[in-house]
Amino acid sequence: MPRTDPLRGETTRSFAPRAFLGFTLVEVMVALAVVAIALPALLVTLSQQLDGLRYLEDRTHAQWVAANRLAELRLVVGAKGSLQTGRISGTEELAGRSWYWWSEGMETEVPGFFRYEIMVSDREDGEASPIHTLDGYLAQEQSNGAR
Repeated sequence: MPRTDPLRGETTRSFAPRAFLGFTLVEVMVALAVVAIALPALLVTLSQQLDGLRYLEDRTHAQWVAANRLAELRLVVGAKGSLQTGRISGTEELAGRSWYWWSEGMETEVPGFFRYEIMVSDREDGEASPIHTLDGYLAQEQSNGAR
């Protein structure tokens, strides 16, 4: 079938058959089916990644709260020379949220050496399933000045 090029004014013959000028309906439907299957899978993966990121952020903040509590205990040892034993709980504000912590101090077999377990949760009733648990050891100052 002869065609005329409007810019050059030349007549050319097209050697391409009519079937190769575009996509068939079947090809378009297959492409849409592939996209329809792949897109939800990508969205689910993205959602899982965001949930994982949120969990890691919460865990990091809980670690900071526990580390802050252990630092407070170290300051108490330095100021008073003695440590609290037993179960203590409290709250701390960090990153615009309330964090709940529970610490338990107990003396070890070594005299003057204490073990502290600090549990942190973002829920007030989260002591049974804390986000983070930190174990720390502190030495109480001896009365003779030796550590």
